[in-house]
Amino acid sequence: MARTPRIPMELQERPFSLAEARAAGLTWRSLQGKAWRRLGAGLYCWNGLDEDPWQVLRAWQDSLPEEALFAGATAAWIAGLDFNPTNPVEIVVPPNSGLRSRRGLSVRHCQSPASEAITVRGLRATRLHRTLRDLSRRLPAVEVLVAMDMAIAKGLATATALERCAGTRKLRTIAALAAPAESPMETRLRWLLIHRGLPSPEVQVNLGDDKNRFGRADLYYPAARLIVEYDGSNHRDRLVADNRRQNLLLSAGFQLLRFTATDIYNRPDVVDSQVRGALARASLSPGPIRSVSLKTDRIVSDKRSISRKTDRMRRTNAG
Repeated sequence: MARTPRIPMELQERPFSLAEARAAGLTWRSLQGKAWRRLGAGLYCWNGLDEDPWQVLRAWQDSLPEEALFAGATAAWIAGLDFNPTNPVEIVVPPNSGLRSRRGLSVRHCQSPASEAITVRGLRATRLHRTLRDLSRRLPAVEVLVAMDMAIAKGLATATALERCAGTRKLRTIAALAAPAESPMETRLRWLLIHRGLPSPEVQVNLGDDKNRFGRADLYYPAARLIVEYDGSNHRDRLVADNRRQNLLLSAGFQLLRFTATDIYNRPDVVDSQVRGALARASLSPGPIRSVSLKTDRIVSDKRSISRKTDRMRRTNAG
């Protein structure tokens, strides 16, 4: 019969280092058992402990030199963006540091001025503008735009501030496109359209007035009255409501195209063709009498104006 492993109380509340485990009476060999989980080189936690990235990062910080700053995806998560902060933990250290990457830890050597550092809940990390610059070194442009859109949507930055703080031409070009998209896939859909040479659509536009509310459009081309939406997995849960809204939009004279992740990743030519076709049709048609004013988000009618002009023409002809 296997012996029950000894689990010191002081090691059940947070991640710990090998030195702390030894101080509690455990050996390296005992930490290889099923009761423990290895988080990285020299860093462990009890398997019964719920994984909390804040605790993991605090444990890493305690084991790192004081000049180390969390960076990259780790710093992005600390700032409030939806990144994985611990796979691996990313840090930057001065060029003369002897610290090297190891299991669970990615180390980059570079200068980090004090003005680019911030402390959040006791964790030292790079500021958002520096974090985005670091991410742009290794991520595709569309994923950097995802991060920027997320920062704007969460109120962490404005598009103007991101463009002003962008340190490279690549980052300035991406920042000029940033907008408060509600999901990464909406950003990827917008990027696909722009990358294919289509006009940049407006983002999260309110449609309707006090009497007729149609909600927000993910992406919108006002001149063509074209709504482009991303349907995620939760579309199945709100299918009836979405169908009713779609009927209202079509009845009000809007065009509506809806795409899924499969369309974006596997059928980009179809997405391009359908959006391009909808824009072309709108440019050839005289357009509906009703139109949407984006400045006021109100539906206005030209019927009275047309009627008045017709009456004047009749009176002129009669005279």
